[in-house]
Amino acid sequence: MGWISITAFFFLMWWVVLFAALPVGLRTQQDDNNVTLGTVASAPRGRHMLKVVLIATAIDIVVVGGVVFAVNYLGLGFDDLPQILPNFR
Repeated sequence: MGWISITAFFFLMWWVVLFAALPVGLRTQQDDNNVTLGTVASAPRGRHMLKVVLIATAIDIVVVGGVVFAVNYLGLGFDDLPQILPNFR
């Protein structure tokens, strides 16, 4: 894998992991019984985006690092997928 493909894979996986991690640790105003007038009770309470971005980045570094290790050092590629996945025939 070259630097361009690693960077593209990193950003693609980062967005996927970010949207998967968004509800992690989310507290609504209704959960805290502190609903601000003029807002919906299910609106998030407080800021939690920085924590989610850091979690997504940490998970993404591990995932992309594992893929880069598997491709560059173990020599795995798309041709090896039939040997990794089970045969359902």
